[in-house]
Amino acid sequence: MARTKNDKPDPTAVLRRAIETGHFMPSQRLVETELAAWLGTNRSNVKLALGKLEQEGLVVSEPNRGARVRVISEREALEILQVRTALESLIARQAAEKATSADHDRLREILQNMRDAIDQEDFTGYSGHNGRLHAEIRKISGHETASRLLAMLNSQLVRFQFRTILYPGRIHQSLREHTEIVTAICAGDGDRAEKAMRDHLANVTETLGRSLAALAQLAV
Repeated sequence: MARTKNDKPDPTAVLRRAIETGHFMPSQRLVETELAAWLGTNRSNVKLALGKLEQEGLVVSEPNRGARVRVISEREALEILQVRTALESLIARQAAEKATSADHDRLREILQNMRDAIDQEDFTGYSGHNGRLHAEIRKISGHETASRLLAMLNSQLVRFQFRTILYPGRIHQSLREHTEIVTAICAGDGDRAEKAMRDHLANVTETLGRSLAALAQLAV
């Protein structure tokens, strides 16, 4: 957990994680006095944290009504995935060009953890390892600007993540795609790594679109 200079949990990081994990739901009001008590801090720190999260697109402030968790529309989620595809494809190429043998070992280890999670039917675990693999690729690439933008975009997509993982047949396809990404990076092949990442995220986008369409059909 991120901490402040006084070794206390960073209110912004705690609130961000609470929103990402569903502790605070879309449209839920975020009352400063209640948050201050929950976080064990003062309203000034809460106000500052809410301002930062508003810049990240997780919170929206309304005149005379305070702050609430921003609702990410289905259309916006798909648009965010399209932007993410461009950024992560760039990062995959750079990771392939910069990765060391130690980096290769870490990527392969995470990939094995993903395989183990599937064998154990641990979808939550698979999702976590998936996120760690992408984070490791960002770290290897050393592209700070793209990594910063992706961190902001990905935080807005968390509530849609399980819709793709749980889509019939998707988790095994996902593992094959991540295997190709890791193989390309470990081979030092930037072109192949970029294409593998682009293909992977194009499939994620397509799967999310199908999942949302099916959900809309059920609501009719």
